[in-house]
Amino acid sequence: MKNRKLLLSALLITTAALAQEAQAQKTYRIAMVVKSLGNGFFDAARDGGQEAAKALGNVELIYTGPTSPTAEGQIEVINNLIAQKVDAIVISANDANALVPVLKKAMLRRIKVVSFDSGVAKAGRLMHLNPSNTALIGFKQIDMISKTIGGKGKIAVLSATAQATNQNAWIAAMKDTLKKPEYKNLDLVDVVYGDDQSDKSYREALALFQKYPDLKGIIAPTTVGISAAAKAVVDQKLVGKVFVSGLGLPSEMAGYVKAGSVDTFAIWNPIDLGYSAVYAAYQFVTGKAKGKSGEVINIGRMGKITLDKNTEAAMAEPFTFDKSNVDKFAKIF
Repeated sequence: MKNRKLLLSALLITTAALAQEAQAQKTYRIAMVVKSLGNGFFDAARDGGQEAAKALGNVELIYTGPTSPTAEGQIEVINNLIAQKVDAIVISANDANALVPVLKKAMLRRIKVVSFDSGVAKAGRLMHLNPSNTALIGFKQIDMISKTIGGKGKIAVLSATAQATNQNAWIAAMKDTLKKPEYKNLDLVDVVYGDDQSDKSYREALALFQKYPDLKGIIAPTTVGISAAAKAVVDQKLVGKVFVSGLGLPSEMAGYVKAGSVDTFAIWNPIDLGYSAVYAAYQFVTGKAKGKSGEVINIGRMGKITLDKNTEAAMAEPFTFDKSNVDKFAKIF
């Protein structure tokens, strides 16, 4: 009897060891689904995701997305990934709610879902990774344009899509910031949407110039919108009269900083964001993370994040760029 117990214990130990070894040897396929292909921000996020995959050693990164930034396009991509039986989906959503049914379908098939950048509603994912803190992002964008235009004048916001979760949250935070006494002389006259398309964003900027001849500043919390608006300022010979700020990539904005249509802008490092999102997804596919409020999750070289009551976490604070540093970072992303 004693020998049987010892044999059983040995078998259990051996089985557990074999299971751990099999898990270590398995290659996990993590798909990064972006808003649309051909976007410089997400190309940089892909590079970060590949860095995480290499650091983890047993991850294959699948980088994909629709050709235009629509929920319908992402739904089609996700259905294809479900058919491929990937282990995890990391997604920046074009619509927070429209993607929930297909992502719930993915999770029913044991695919771990993590949203990043632009979030998915809670029912459609295990966690959401914000690039930064919403309140701080809103404050920073108002503060940058305020300093540039001397604290007074008419400003407008040129956003991405009207359904973009992150854009809407940041705009709400901007409006809260404008209630502070130090920004009482800033007048937010309009919020328009360029759908994260260069040509439409450019046209929306031109329309703002025509509608508000005394406009002093445009805030574009989107990498596509900020470059389109800055180009419009240059093309219309409004440098020095209208200034553009918001969230942009140094590689795309350096020329506009030098041209004078942009004084300051900000962004988190998309390489770090892609890295962190993939690293977090790995914690879920290996069973080290469950997606519970208060849970601390390891994201490699970026440290650790803590999930709040909505199972969201912030990666880091945004960083400000101007003529003193933009060239340096333009060589990176």
